[in-house]
Amino acid sequence: MLKKKAATALLLGGTLGLAAWLGRRQLLGHALRLPPPRYTVGVEQGVITAMPDGITLVADHYYPQVAGDFPTILRRTPYGRNASLSPIGLFTAFCAQLFAERGYHVLVQDVRGRGESEGNFAPFENETADGRATLDWLPRQPWFNGALGLWGESYNGYTQWAVTPDAPAYLKALVPAISSSLGYSYAYSPDGVFYLYGLLNWMTMLEASKQMGRWLLVTLRGKTRPNAERMVAAFAHLPVGETDEVALGWPVPYYRNWLAHPDASDPYWQAMDYRATLPELAAPVHLVGGWYDIFLTEMLRDYTALQAAGRNPYLTIGPWTHGLDATFESLRQALPWFATHLKGEPAALRPHPVRYYVMGADEWREADSWPPSTQATPYFLHSSRQLTTATPEPLAPPDVYRYNPADPTPSLGGPLITPPNGAMDNRTLEVRPDVLSYTSAPLAEDVEIIGAVAATLYVQSSLAETDFFVRLCDVFPDGRSINICDGLQRIRPGDGDVQPDGSIRIQVDMAQTAMRFCAEHRIRIQVSSGAHPRFNRNLGTSEPVATATQMRDARLAVYHDQAHPSLVLLPVAE
Repeated sequence: MLKKKAATALLLGGTLGLAAWLGRRQLLGHALRLPPPRYTVGVEQGVITAMPDGITLVADHYYPQVAGDFPTILRRTPYGRNASLSPIGLFTAFCAQLFAERGYHVLVQDVRGRGESEGNFAPFENETADGRATLDWLPRQPWFNGALGLWGESYNGYTQWAVTPDAPAYLKALVPAISSSLGYSYAYSPDGVFYLYGLLNWMTMLEASKQMGRWLLVTLRGKTRPNAERMVAAFAHLPVGETDEVALGWPVPYYRNWLAHPDASDPYWQAMDYRATLPELAAPVHLVGGWYDIFLTEMLRDYTALQAAGRNPYLTIGPWTHGLDATFESLRQALPWFATHLKGEPAALRPHPVRYYVMGADEWREADSWPPSTQATPYFLHSSRQLTTATPEPLAPPDVYRYNPADPTPSLGGPLITPPNGAMDNRTLEVRPDVLSYTSAPLAEDVEIIGAVAATLYVQSSLAETDFFVRLCDVFPDGRSINICDGLQRIRPGDGDVQPDGSIRIQVDMAQTAMRFCAEHRIRIQVSSGAHPRFNRNLGTSEPVATATQMRDARLAVYHDQAHPSLVLLPVAE
């Protein structure tokens, strides 16, 4: 009897397992809230596209296994087009299957110098020429029906922007997620501060997957440390121009090239800036971002440029970091977007162009444009580290702290490209002597902010060059201090509005957000002079970032009296 029961259970388990395996894509599609699949999918691997200079790029072509007329989706990626090339390639192939099951040809192409494509990988530099050559190749394929959409996140979003100048008429729709149309924004902040943490992590991932044999050889010879220890050493190393070799064991030409071009107006970066041509883009765009994404600010500037040109872009922003949550959302949003613009099914499109998530309220809202109407409300810094809507006292001494670049103020959470990122408890940061915190009384009622946050500070520094980092936090009744948004301003000689007493007035843009501070919570502002290694630390010497090694301490003062009304301006929802 027991043997019979065991055999029955085994048979039932096997049957259920087989059913789950056969229906895995339907189950996954349902879990991702996608429309049901309609077709089985075939894959043609190793499709070759020749570039004008003779280099060949390699792609995989996914297609519905049925006769019919289907539009095309293109994804150009440096992360590997399938599972044989990288773990990210496994995810890419999974998404390509999902699109193809719903009635699309999908072409996933390794960009130049990555995966199995020939040539040298120089990030951003070849994406326009190679992308346009690929677009020119598509109409010669018998399966191409004259309708093309572009989809992808992060660097894969940038490859979409790169082909937009003078785009062909058959480019019908784009869905760039957690990305920007500016190549410069992938290496530097809007104020020109080098993204040390994100770039070293991104570069390490790319180089490790590309040169796995060399990586293993270096490791076996004992010339590299375990990963965590190696990265900590790289973040601490000076000069910054050598950190690639500390992190990887060998120099990386494109990393050093970025450091050699720190100015956004440099012709090197101007050749990779596509924002100026966005008003000419006829193809409709759906932007997907996250409140804790490193490219949020520049993505919203892309949205503003398109909106100002009357292009009616769609926008979706959730409580996400730079990762899979935003990518899966872009997949969900891409299906109705492509159904509308590639297949002519307008009923698939949501009625309101803007959809955003209000943190704290934990709810989604829709609108016709971004940002919604708000009331700019100043919250002033006061003595005793208070934050209130009342104007400051006539006389109040400034708060003073010292910044030591040899022990830089660390970054904690926020819009980092990899974990630990996003919302985190900041109490360990706020007890440091180089961090000032200004906190409101417990709120009598909810305060909701939606839009751009900015701080105006009256400050003084013992050095001509220094940084000011300002962060907005939500303080819970139990004391947790959760970061919402932030920004860093690098002060160089001559910057700021000089006051009669020698202090200067500066503005620190702190990104955009949608947040409800609930009743009994408190609003907090942090002021410090760094967030290392997210931003490359300011050494206080005005030397070039790539070669600087000397460090100088800075004595900083933050004023908050009637003559120096330091404040944070919050966009309070009406």
